Amino acid sequence: MRRDVACNVSFHKGKSNSHSQKYMTQTNSIQTIQQQHLQIFITRYNQKTKTSKQQAQTYRPILADNKTLVGFNPVLKELFYPIVAKRSLGSNIWDIDGNEYIDVTMGFGSNLFGHNPPFIKAALQEQLDKGIQIGPQAELAGEVAQLICELTKMDRVAFSNTGTEAVMTALRLARTATNRSKIVMFAGSYHGHFDGTLVKPVTVDGNLQSVPLAPGITPNLVADVLVLDYGNFQSLEIIKAHSNELAAVIVEPVQSRRPDLQPKAFLHQLRELTKELGIVLIFDEMVTGFRIHPGGAQAWFGVEADIATYGKIVGGGMPMGVIAGKASIMNAIDGGMWNYEDASYPQAKKTFFAGTFCKHPLALAAAKAVLQHLKIQGFLLQQQLNQRTSHFVERLNNYFQEEELPIKMTNFGSLFGPASSGSHASSENPESSGFDLLYYHLIDRGIILRGSGGFLSTAHTDTDIDRMIEAVKSSIEELREGYFLPHRSSNATLKL
Repeated sequence: MRRDVACNVSFHKGKSNSHSQKYMTQTNSIQTIQQQHLQIFITRYNQKTKTSKQQAQTYRPILADNKTLVGFNPVLKELFYPIVAKRSLGSNIWDIDGNEYIDVTMGFGSNLFGHNPPFIKAALQEQLDKGIQIGPQAELAGEVAQLICELTKMDRVAFSNTGTEAVMTALRLARTATNRSKIVMFAGSYHGHFDGTLVKPVTVDGNLQSVPLAPGITPNLVADVLVLDYGNFQSLEIIKAHSNELAAVIVEPVQSRRPDLQPKAFLHQLRELTKELGIVLIFDEMVTGFRIHPGGAQAWFGVEADIATYGKIVGGGMPMGVIAGKASIMNAIDGGMWNYEDASYPQAKKTFFAGTFCKHPLALAAAKAVLQHLKIQGFLLQQQLNQRTSHFVERLNNYFQEEELPIKMTNFGSLFGPASSGSHASSENPESSGFDLLYYHLIDRGIILRGSGGFLSTAHTDTDIDRMIEAVKSSIEELREGYFLPHRSSNATLKL
């Protein structure tokens, strides 16, 4: 994510009266260099991406777009506009000005195979030729559900349009199954933009409380949500204390915002505890599902959840959400199993579930192509991609260490980003906020990031990785010349 940048520098050295004049002169000189750097860079960046900027300004009165406001800072106001993509193929996208980029946003994790892979494109074209039938049962619904169950080891599957819808449904199913209302989620996780999961914890008079994350979310909608510390075994004790009122614990097994936190032992104990207490365990696998392993984080960590939600990769670039789980819970969608030509009938207690575009024929066609490809390739596909990403991150960290830069990257499979813990300060640390400008310098050099990290796909080549590393190096050197990053063995700490 881009964070606030202010142009000033402080030096950790004594500022006695005898050195005061020299200090002020040096500070003013550095501020001048910084301002000149920004002016030159902004002009260059705006010229290169001028049509993207023009579109942002032209449509701002009518297009309400959160992408233009992330980390807004008046100092960098002229840089705050999204790059408008015109076409894509493999690891690359081209913007509306004709600039080519190596993309590691990869559809926010949707494009495991890169952009426009031929086998998905062929499946979509075949379905388009047949038509888009909304209303009758989709021809591929059962086959795709069967493939998902085969890979994830779940019993039954339902389809939605988005990850947010899948999470909403999973929570509703858990509450139906348990006749309880409260849920536990963990700080740092993201479970979509449903009001009931947009919660943050606060401590009032020593008591932990949940409050809305943003305006427009009413307090009573989050009153049944308890937000705990992920990976902290003390959280298990709090779950025990609230066991009689908890319907579910929902967890991002590895949080997309903290890929270095991979608490296998905690997840195993959480599974045992929730099973013992009759609490539904939900794995939100929007990011980890089919990426880290064909069976997702459940297979990777050896933990069997009661419900898992999927999206992104399984849709092959098309909008899709998946709710998969144990039959005893999923039966609340349709009443459960029954047969023709006997006395059976749907007997399970049902909740409400609907959606016009659920089981969309195009999304199912793409999903079938993706799942068949994953089944044929097996775990070798993920293994090779995981290893390539680890090697990429290792090369970056070696460079950062050699250059005495206070940043460390980490990865979970092919997801990579800044470490949130360890011996090095991460880019989340206020002292390293000078790295925020690196985001724009990398775009200028043809690299599109997801905030401070991203995803590698099977379409990324060794040449792509070499180019990205060289872009990081040259960007950092340019930022050093502008006094936005410390030089090696410098006594200065930049506060940008």
